Amino acid sequence: MTYTLFLVLIVIVAVLLILIIMVQNPKGGGLSSSFGGQGSQSLGGVQNTTNFLDKSTWTLATVLFALILLSNFAIPRNTVDTKSQIEETLNDRNPVEQTAPVSVEQPATVQDSTN
Repeated sequence: MTYTLFLVLIVIVAVLLILIIMVQNPKGGGLSSSFGGQGSQSLGGVQNTTNFLDKSTWTLATVLFALILLSNFAIPRNTVDTKSQIEETLNDRNPVEQTAPVSVEQPATVQDSTN
């Protein structure tokens, strides 16, 4: 249950992080330039918008990293079954019958009769 909650939160934060990064412009325009110059001054100006996007990117990245680390503790683990899935698969297969190695008879050697 908690692991599923962590997964949902990780996906939500990852999508938000993608959206925030996509809104930013690598040349400094970003969100503020899309409002048409002077109209963006009422939103707080270019510098304030850039600061907000920068801070929100770092915050979401930190939250995502923390959620990923914390989700490790919420992973359901079965302490009763210690066999790995590979071992179970190998044990479930029909064992191959092993036969005794075939002994190869040595040909009789001809003795030298030159006594």
